[in-house]
Amino acid sequence: MAKKVVASLQKGTKSYAKVIKMVRSPKSGSYTFKEEVVPIEKAKEYFEKK
Repeated sequence: MAKKVVASLQKGTKSYAKVIKMVRSPKSGSYTFKEEVVPIEKAKEYFEKK
């Protein structure tokens, strides 16, 4: 199933990247990870926003 997702992302003219951001929980102080698939041009902006 994962192969189909990767194959469909590569067919378009835009290139995409899977970004993973570590976010600290304000309540418990533990870290969680947020994953998203964004265009490569927007990857830097993704990490700059909170």
